[in-house]
Parts: sequence; structure tokens; C-alpha cells
Amino acid sequence: MINLTDYSAAIFDMDGLLIDSEPLWQDAEIAVYAPYDVPVTRELCRATAGRRIDEVLTLWHGRFDWQGPPLDEMVKRVLAEVTRRILEHGKALPGVHETMRLLRDAGLKLAIASSSPPPLIQAVVEKLGLDNYLELTHSGIHEARGKPDPAVFLTTAEKLGSEPKNCLVFEDAPAGVTAGKAAGMTVIAVPSVFEPDHPDIQAADQVLNSLLAFETVKIG
Repeated sequence: MINLTDYSAAIFDMDGLLIDSEPLWQDAEIAVYAPYDVPVTRELCRATAGRRIDEVLTLWHGRFDWQGPPLDEMVKRVLAEVTRRILEHGKALPGVHETMRLLRDAGLKLAIASSSPPPLIQAVVEKLGLDNYLELTHSGIHEARGKPDPAVFLTTAEKLGSEPKNCLVFEDAPAGVTAGKAAGMTVIAVPSVFEPDHPDIQAADQVLNSLLAFETVKIG
């Protein structure tokens, strides 16, 4: 049972949790790599969801016989393409505003901790109209290691002035659930591209099929 009086902050992932962007990330990655005949597939994209894009592309460049532009250039191209697609097609997932309003009204401080770079996080915040709910946002690119390392969540908690044990984390991907648990936080998983019975998703304290369901969780 989730008792909100035990918590001082709620930290949200972004892609696949607040906005329906995971398919758009897949589209962008596939489109950018297609001219170089790199066999990037939706399954590969799904398997790396929730991780920093520079770490994902480093993995691919090591796996495939890469003859194209350098890694930094490909990261820039993927980010430009996914930003374009998100701003054009991205929509809030069900329950985003309702959940943030519930938590804010309960006195929790709210933040986003995402693997996406700061300009993309800010673009999504503006597109979805989330400014009034959030104390701050924090990007995993400022950490030495991305999710599943817990650093992005620990830094966010520190910035919020909250102890990890007093933080709720909302995540959609296994890497994020692992990071939240490693940070010593209570994790609520709302899987999007992953199945709810994925072992790392099941490691969460609560697994919901939608953020809308959070309103039905018992609050003692």
C-alpha cells in the first residue's frame, strides 16, 4: 500500500511514461541509420529503451561493421530527428496530468529524471504543459553513467532536498526500474514497450497498466 505521507518527492521518467515517444525514438534511430545499411531493428531499439542514446549508439557501433560518420555526429542526428518527431506527433499518455496533480496537491515535490538531453526534456515539458507541476528536471547525460545506474535519481533527489527512501519513482522501462530500486526508492512501473511480466519490471513495488490506475491505488 502506498501511503503518500511517507514521501516528500515523486520523480518521473519521461519517454514512454509521460509521452508516447518510444515508437518515435525507434522511427528516428532506424531512419538515421538506414542510409548506412546498419541493421537497426525495432527489437534492438526496444531492448535498449530507457538508456542514454550515446550509450545505445556506442553499443551498435561496436556490434556492427561501422563505416559511417563518427558517433557524436550520429547522436546529434538521432536527437534532431526524434525531437522533430516528438514535437510533431508526441502526445501525453493517459493519466499524466491527473497523477501529477494528485501528487502535487498531496504536498510532494515533482521532478523529471530522464536519459534524454535537456533540450528534449524541456521541449516535452512545454508541449505537455507540465511546468506548473515540476520543481526541476534532470538529464542523465550529466551523470558518468546512465540508467540502470541510479545516479540520475540520486542527483535528482539531492536537488529536491529529499532522502531517497522518501522518493517515489515512476518508470516504464526495466533499466529505469533497476535504477530506481538501486537508489533505494519506491518504484511504480507503468510499462509501455515492455511486457508487465518482464522480470525487471516485476521488481518494482507496484506495476500498473496506466498512470490513470495510480488514482485507484490505496492511499492509507
